Amino acid sequence: MIDVFLKPTRRQWLMGATALVAVSLTAPAAHAQSRAETLRYVTGAVVNTLDPTMPGSTREAFAVSLSTYDRLVSFGRKQLNGKWVFDLDTVRGELAESYDVSPDGLKITFHLRKDAKFQDGTPVTAEDVKWSLDRAVTANSLAKAQLLTGSLTSPDQFKVIDPYTFEVTLPKPDKLALPNLATVYPVIFNSKVAKAHATADDPWAQNWLKENTAGSGAFVIETFKPAEQVILKRNDAWNRGPANSQAAFKRLIVQTVPEASTRANLVERGDADIVIDLQPTDAAALEAKGKLKVISTPQYNAISFISFNNKIPPFDNVNVRKAIAYALPYDDMFKAALFGRGFPLYGATWTDGKAPSGGFPIPQPVKLDLAKAKEYLAAAGMPDGFSTTFSFNVGQANVAEPMAALLKESLAKIGIKVEIQKLPDAQMSTLINEKKLPFFTENIVAWLPSMDYFYRNFYIGNIRWNYSSLDNPQITEIAQAARFEQDKAKYEAMGRELNTLNFEIMPQIPIWQASQDAVMAPSIEGYTYQFHRQVDYRDLSRK
Repeated sequence: MIDVFLKPTRRQWLMGATALVAVSLTAPAAHAQSRAETLRYVTGAVVNTLDPTMPGSTREAFAVSLSTYDRLVSFGRKQLNGKWVFDLDTVRGELAESYDVSPDGLKITFHLRKDAKFQDGTPVTAEDVKWSLDRAVTANSLAKAQLLTGSLTSPDQFKVIDPYTFEVTLPKPDKLALPNLATVYPVIFNSKVAKAHATADDPWAQNWLKENTAGSGAFVIETFKPAEQVILKRNDAWNRGPANSQAAFKRLIVQTVPEASTRANLVERGDADIVIDLQPTDAAALEAKGKLKVISTPQYNAISFISFNNKIPPFDNVNVRKAIAYALPYDDMFKAALFGRGFPLYGATWTDGKAPSGGFPIPQPVKLDLAKAKEYLAAAGMPDGFSTTFSFNVGQANVAEPMAALLKESLAKIGIKVEIQKLPDAQMSTLINEKKLPFFTENIVAWLPSMDYFYRNFYIGNIRWNYSSLDNPQITEIAQAARFEQDKAKYEAMGRELNTLNFEIMPQIPIWQASQDAVMAPSIEGYTYQFHRQVDYRDLSRK
């Protein structure tokens, strides 16, 4: 899954900022408790739809849908380096009270909660689950491609056993089938309500569900102003929180405020409770003041990398790629671009060039070594270097620009002359789609960060997300086989082999996992880093 970011207009920003101030100033002092029971979240992005499956849905729309809809299951959480993050390997019931996986791995049976109700008071049944998952794999939406990665492709796989029992059948045991049902797309709709708004041209009620909901989630939409503001109130009948509890907050305000500095000021003075998309400089400055809680979590399902198009000369030469890998000033780039806020993917030590782990990504055994870089360049037949371009998305300039400047300076020392190109998002996306960028930086995010998922989605096939245009039969064969490998020891061995091959070929250079900085009022508790890199409002409470 790749995130989409839509920028609001200046008019939308002004309206959104004014609305936030108005909400803050009009609350009477006598209602201090209502302020305590309201969560205010500010973001630079927008909520553009209430249906997360629609093409173009933003991450903020995903976050709202998690609060307005339920799914059969959801991810648990775990501690990673002292921070709470979602746990791919722990899938717990949400609308499902429990589930069973058959011994052969081909059937998953879900036992639905008998107390679960939609927001109109009607019970959630297996018929609603069937209609919703049929919609997910049939309608023209984002859900279809995502569920395909878990072998969920046809309505024939979904069966109602009785009103509270539902069965999924798989063509082969697939370790990502169950986790896929915990992602943002397989929401369970009130099928009777949705069908009432369907038409012959729109049998899945997609048009109506863009701006209306038919869910059973923790919050009910009160007002929805696309690209400006969403206000939600608590669904008091919802009890799918910890220990079968309601959501902690009675009210939720999600506000678009494009300027990062304005978002920082709002949370610093208490007009907002939490923000997660500040600049690293702002997050570091607020953390240094010590008045706010800052939880900085390396995005363990995301990777920033420097990529080569392996089919465009001279980057079709592995020695050129390795020369650049040893000419990068990693530490300086990490400090300049991220202020050290993240997890480095360089500077590791591997024994005999073999990957020490089958996980992905893992730190690579590369560091700045200009002498070795020159040796590789000579081996490529280019001892005097060459000229090239290095591109990045202008929307990522705050991180990419200082990194690119240091890259250019260091590569010049081995004779590689670099022209930096700052490209608008649409132009860069087009050039990546057309495989015309020779040398650039980008980020990838895997909602389901298993080793085979990364390799299958980002290193195989003539698809957009195979940024390096890698076409290696051995990597393809192992990655496809790993998808269905149930033996954990064999799967780990496959991962080590893939990681070793990947380093030998070096189609791109992983450089770091940037931190997500969640800056919040000291009273906010429960923040967990989620797979979609958004806040799950149901996690949060105020102490």
